[in-house]
Amino acid sequence: MLPLWFVVIVLGIVEGLTEFLPISSTGHLIVADTFLGFKELLGANGKEQADLFEIFIQLGAILAVGVVYREKLTGAFTRSLTQAGEDRRMLLHLIVGFIPVAIVGFLFHKKIQALLFNPTTVAISFIVGGVLILVIERLPLVVRAESTGAMTIGQSLAVGCAQLLSLIPGMSRSACTIMGGMCSGMNRQTATEFSFLLSFPVMLAASAFSMLKKIKLLDASFVGYLSLGFVISFLVALVVIRWLIRYVQSHDFSPFAGYRILFGILILVLVKGGLMT
Repeated sequence: MLPLWFVVIVLGIVEGLTEFLPISSTGHLIVADTFLGFKELLGANGKEQADLFEIFIQLGAILAVGVVYREKLTGAFTRSLTQAGEDRRMLLHLIVGFIPVAIVGFLFHKKIQALLFNPTTVAISFIVGGVLILVIERLPLVVRAESTGAMTIGQSLAVGCAQLLSLIPGMSRSACTIMGGMCSGMNRQTATEFSFLLSFPVMLAASAFSMLKKIKLLDASFVGYLSLGFVISFLVALVVIRWLIRYVQSHDFSPFAGYRILFGILILVLVKGGLMT
């Protein structure tokens, strides 16, 4: 059996690597947890503590967004309250993009989690999402916004609606919002940047909502592992965000689509072979 500290580091790395790439952090964490036996290592309250741990490492990834985009986020959530202009428009875009997933997630989160959080659903979502990325990357899309300052409310709403697909585990919030942005008329860089910015309120709200339900499981013996996972996720996500910003300036997302399809097929093979359930 692997030592718990090692599994915590691996899961922190997985979260940091996959949260903002269009390959689904939830899907990877489900698979990693299955193979590493994280819940079993945690003991009697394994499932609940594993859920709490995932909330903490997701918060680490969120903090990385806050650091990279601190100027725009500060403007949207502070300066926009006292002065009009680009900061207030950005706040409006974030609110509009946030509303669809907030409503649907609040109403149906438990049902979605009960029905869809399993390796087979993740595998199918990986494959379907990969195919959609390949299709969208080859569409003759018309670009109408080459910066977040040129976005329209209709575009932020389109991204918000596309984000609803990410409630299905394995679809990837980043993939849904970036592809949704591109289909709505944003160029690849703008869609990626807005995806990062929108992730801050969405993930923060989702984590806070989940934390309220799990906070009773927080005890002194587990704090060290939560802190370690948080820091690892933050540092890795920081590197990934900065790398992806550079990557999209001259590359498309086809390689990620290919990875998703192959990874999804691998999961289906493992499920069929009885190695994952």
